[in-house]
Amino acid sequence: MKKKRFEVPERSGREASSGPQRPVKPPNGRPTRANSDERLDREPAAGLLFGVLPVLEALRSNPGRIDKIFVADTAKEHRLAEITALAREHRITLNRLEREKFSRIAPADVNTQGVIAYASPVNYADAEELIEAAGDASLFLILDGIEDPRNLGAVIRSAECAGVSGIFIPERRAVGLTETVAKSSAGAVEYAKVAKVANISRLIERLKKKNIWVVGTSSGTAERSYSDWDWKRPSAIVLGSEGSGLHRLVAENCDMLVKIPMYGKIDSLNVSVAAGVILFEARRQRNTEE
Repeated sequence: MKKKRFEVPERSGREASSGPQRPVKPPNGRPTRANSDERLDREPAAGLLFGVLPVLEALRSNPGRIDKIFVADTAKEHRLAEITALAREHRITLNRLEREKFSRIAPADVNTQGVIAYASPVNYADAEELIEAAGDASLFLILDGIEDPRNLGAVIRSAECAGVSGIFIPERRAVGLTETVAKSSAGAVEYAKVAKVANISRLIERLKKKNIWVVGTSSGTAERSYSDWDWKRPSAIVLGSEGSGLHRLVAENCDMLVKIPMYGKIDSLNVSVAAGVILFEARRQRNTEE
């Protein structure tokens, strides 16, 4: 017997707008949340640039590869003026750290001059270009704060294999395109279009204006299965962080919340596995239509 599909709601009456409380339980694992300094400590030094001039030249020549900049609070301000201006111009996160925290990410044998930049292995895509190119066949992936680089790499690999139109990640409180991410993606970062955005909720509103249906994932508050959504519609899938899931405002702004049903004793999947399951269901439905 043919499976009955649920009726698609009007945007003005989004189910998610009833206000699921944070944290919205994610359909993935829940490792302990790490802060940005701890994540950087685990990354290989190959992705780091040290010193005022190397960082400045990288910003001048290829700002798309600079992920984040760390500045010691003891660094001389007059030497940082252009770095600060270029970082602001290209919307690159610049973090000022106390000397003790800065020393944890600075190798003891390197003269950093109080400046360290994290260079991604590939260029980021332009978020504006991805949004403007959105159309009837679009399938986007929005990641609301993934912090583990291996998880992000695995998600990017699944997304690239599923042929997504683009991947959006937050500028802050999330891992960027690091060497570990590149390795975990098995080369997928060379092909996937990954863009950084300042605010996920504002991104969602902009995608809606482009007639993209935004579907969040939650194993705790969602009532409908991911397989019941009509993925032939232009859609954006929103996956939450490993620990706390979707932020409350992000969940409220979604058109729909869906879940991956669990049949064992563990109540959630790792975020990269959840991404693969949902993305390939979307691809299956679209291929069936063709």
